[in-house]
Amino acid sequence: MRSSKPGIPVRTRQPAGAGAGRTRVQVAVAAGVAVAASLAGVGGALAADTTPGTGPGTTPSRSAGPQQHVEYFTSPDSHPRHTEVPAPARLNARQRSAIAGDGKVVSLVKNGPVGAKADVVFIGDGYTKSQQDDFLTDVRRKWKEVSAVEPYRTYKKQFNVWAIEAVSPQSGVGGDPDYGTSKRTALGSSFWCDNVERLLCVNHEKVEAYASKAADADLVIVLANSTKYGGAGYNDIVSPSGYDGIATASSDNPDSSQIVVHETGHSLGKLADEYWYDEYGTYDGAEPWESNISKLKSAQLTAQKKKWYRWIGQTSPDGGKVGAYRGGGYYPRGIYRPTQNSIMRTLGNEFNLPGREAMIAGFHRHSSVISATTPTSTKVRRTKVVTVEAGKGVQLRWYVDGRVTDKGRDDASMTPRALGVPADGRAHTVSVRGTDPTKAVRDPALRKLLTKKLTWRVAS
Repeated sequence: MRSSKPGIPVRTRQPAGAGAGRTRVQVAVAAGVAVAASLAGVGGALAADTTPGTGPGTTPSRSAGPQQHVEYFTSPDSHPRHTEVPAPARLNARQRSAIAGDGKVVSLVKNGPVGAKADVVFIGDGYTKSQQDDFLTDVRRKWKEVSAVEPYRTYKKQFNVWAIEAVSPQSGVGGDPDYGTSKRTALGSSFWCDNVERLLCVNHEKVEAYASKAADADLVIVLANSTKYGGAGYNDIVSPSGYDGIATASSDNPDSSQIVVHETGHSLGKLADEYWYDEYGTYDGAEPWESNISKLKSAQLTAQKKKWYRWIGQTSPDGGKVGAYRGGGYYPRGIYRPTQNSIMRTLGNEFNLPGREAMIAGFHRHSSVISATTPTSTKVRRTKVVTVEAGKGVQLRWYVDGRVTDKGRDDASMTPRALGVPADGRAHTVSVRGTDPTKAVRDPALRKLLTKKLTWRVAS
């Protein structure tokens, strides 16, 4: 196994608003490249991938064209590693036409309107036409595994889940069970990518073509039809569709779910990796922008009120106290992380307290604390029931003409009349403010994401 080469800097993906002309972070967190030896087509219609240096039976070439950094995991309790793989070629007209005729979109979990919730999209690979029901079953199980991890477990109601049925000519994926196995699949998924057995790559150009079928994909997960442990995460792919990340994982290996959770730490939480390579030496660059690594020690964080200072000394879910522990962002020295061993360092662990805070904020960047079941775009009658959908534990306060009322406290359905709107023929408004009171978010700037107000005009 080839180790990552020195020279990869502390993660450089930018936070929201940092990119010129961008209104949201559009960084995908997992994708890959197709198996050079396999045909990747829908019903056999797509031409064989010709990307060099990927998959079983190939020798990686570092001068073959554009490269992509990719994160992978050698075992369920391992520290992640990085390598580079060649970028796939753009799809030709024939490939796009074949994908255009495939990919039925199925709603599996609906907790609110598209756009008001974080929309997670699963795309299957290595599932034949007769196996699509199996794919949907696998998606439900994989989401159950991912959403059992905090803070997903507490915030499950903030997500919609969709499945896109990509039909593969053959069942299974390349590199399973062994290096010499190749498969013709819709997305070209394969283990042994870059000669690393557990690195499960996929052609991200094809992922993008399928993912764009969803109305508003915020996070994309490619589920490969396999029992073999593996997955992948790419750090520097920008999606034209605007989703925040992609992860690859094997469908029938429960440990692969941890790969997905770790990768969403990057995409949704904007968290840095908390592991390091000894050969990287001492970090001497600028203060990293990510919230969970810093050049500052505990006393400095507290004195300067920086990053995770509000959590220092608190017992963290991943074990031990929050402080400043040496090593992170790939460097063994010159960088500190909040705890000894969170999931951003080692799979199988929990998010630490600063990590949970970042994840919850990330959830709310893509979803509202409350959403309107009764449309706010039209007037409502005084006797009409106004209804909202609220997340678990959200506090609701109702207002009449901008003034708070004690009526309807924490009720998700109310009529303007019950709230005290008079029948006087004048124009009035009713509003509801939803606030997530969680103690897991301490940063006032992030807490602003945890409040939402909706307003309706009342017909006179």
